Amino acid sequence: MFADQARILVSAGAGGDGSGSFRREAHVPRGGPDGGDGGKGGDVVLEAAAGMTTLADLRRRRHVRAADGGRGTRRRSHGRNGSDVVLQVPPGTVARVATRDGEPQAGLDLGELLAPGDRLVVARGGKGGRGNVHFVSPTHRSPTHYEKGEPGEERRIDLELKLIADIGLVGAPNAGKSTLLSALTAARPAVGAFAFTTTSPNLGVLPLDEDGEQNAVIADLPGLIEGAHEGKGLGYAFLRHAERTRVLVAVVDGAARDPVAQWRAVEDELR
Repeated sequence: MFADQARILVSAGAGGDGSGSFRREAHVPRGGPDGGDGGKGGDVVLEAAAGMTTLADLRRRRHVRAADGGRGTRRRSHGRNGSDVVLQVPPGTVARVATRDGEPQAGLDLGELLAPGDRLVVARGGKGGRGNVHFVSPTHRSPTHYEKGEPGEERRIDLELKLIADIGLVGAPNAGKSTLLSALTAARPAVGAFAFTTTSPNLGVLPLDEDGEQNAVIADLPGLIEGAHEGKGLGYAFLRHAERTRVLVAVVDGAARDPVAQWRAVEDELR
């Protein structure tokens, strides 16, 4: 199933508490404080993975939580750091802080992942608390207090996929884009004699040489109608993916009543 949007709650791990312990050994009556620091909480990280083309898996994960840091212990032992959670997303994914009305706002973008291997921290783990060894002073040789670990970041984020394709097939609904894609590649998109057969992008790979070492990714994008830039039809779904396509190829239905007027309407929406 293709999905180009997802909303998830991400919770980074809390930092571990410091320790308030004292050295207790035979023949060392006044060993002094030896409490270690708490470990850092785990981060929630997005990573672009080659070959992924959908956010469908993340739509099933409503809440993602990283591990908390471990508490510091005696003998100045540092608590373990919490494990990070790494979520794989397709290249071309944009992450932003979710708003109540769902509309993006300036300054709330967390970042984007364009190339395989790109990573983005969307929730940072809390810092571990300091043990009591840090609070020794000339006037206070045996402090019993220590720091609590800081809480990790928690936020609801929106993920939006903007496909990165070499070639995008654009045109009015039912202009023949899916048919052309199936003729050029091994993709088998749904084809029908009615408008909006394609409701989400279809991808195909076109070999450019006999050895198969050079290929072009072709995206069959949902059709555009007049007013698509205002959200009519599947306008937003289309324009999101056309934004990063390297080349746009116009597909015009020569059997339409007025093919030129049909294309000009699409051209106006692209502009």
